Amino acid sequence: MVLALARLIVVGFVVLTVIYVSLSLYSRSVRRGKLGRKWDEDIRRGDRDEFVRRGLKIYDRSLRRKLLWGVYIVPVVTIAVVIYLVNFH
Repeated sequence: MVLALARLIVVGFVVLTVIYVSLSLYSRSVRRGKLGRKWDEDIRRGDRDEFVRRGLKIYDRSLRRKLLWGVYIVPVVTIAVVIYLVNFH
């Protein structure tokens, strides 16, 4: 029983980490593309790379970036609720 739970936790953590990293990289590349297009279409003054770098720094502190942590929180809470309901109800 304990071994099965440990295996579930380890495998689940690895799978969720792969999903989190993939979503994080994808989201960051989409933001980088949008910032690059915004500079190309609207700004066209100054250094494009600096504009994108500053935009990504702002993105790193944004709510959208923090919502990616839901990749860990939602499945863990769901599994905990299911285990509780199956065993204690």
